[in-house]
Amino acid sequence: MRKPGLVGAVAPSSPALAREMAAVVPTTGSPVVVELGPGTGALSGAIARRLPTGGRHVAIELDGGMVEYLRSAVPWLEVIQGDAANLGELLADAGIESVDAVVSGLPWSIFPGRLQKDILEQVGRVLAPGGAFTTFAYVHALGMTGARLFRRRLDIAFDEVVTSRTVWRNLPPARSYVCRRPTTR
Repeated sequence: MRKPGLVGAVAPSSPALAREMAAVVPTTGSPVVVELGPGTGALSGAIARRLPTGGRHVAIELDGGMVEYLRSAVPWLEVIQGDAANLGELLADAGIESVDAVVSGLPWSIFPGRLQKDILEQVGRVLAPGGAFTTFAYVHALGMTGARLFRRRLDIAFDEVVTSRTVWRNLPPARSYVCRRPTTR
């Protein structure tokens, strides 16, 4: 509540929403999974449960206070402080060229359009062929201008966008989007 322009959630994502979003995480091989805006780590646990031994889970968090919290509360999570709009550079600095999945908890509907576009372009550039990007939107906000524009941007940025059923066991209820095959590289 102290940072409404930075944190868009009224409560951490529920286990039901976290499981829905973590479904894009590969369960075999040595995948690299990037989490954007991990917040308190509600999605991180669901990602970790799916990630096989040898996989790499990197979280990108802008807020310094949240970075400190995550490093203390979720010590197994590799946390990088930075802006998702610089995703490619942040990952390159960490020795990562491409990723198998990007799971986002970012508050897209409160971001300006240019920032939405910049981050989606970065995601498209780092996704490996066959990789997936997933994020969510609160059902009550789907009619808001920012949310409608974001949904259109997803359709432009990805060849495939699949919308989940409503996850009612979340506060507030939400839908996830699973996006594949970026249109820009």
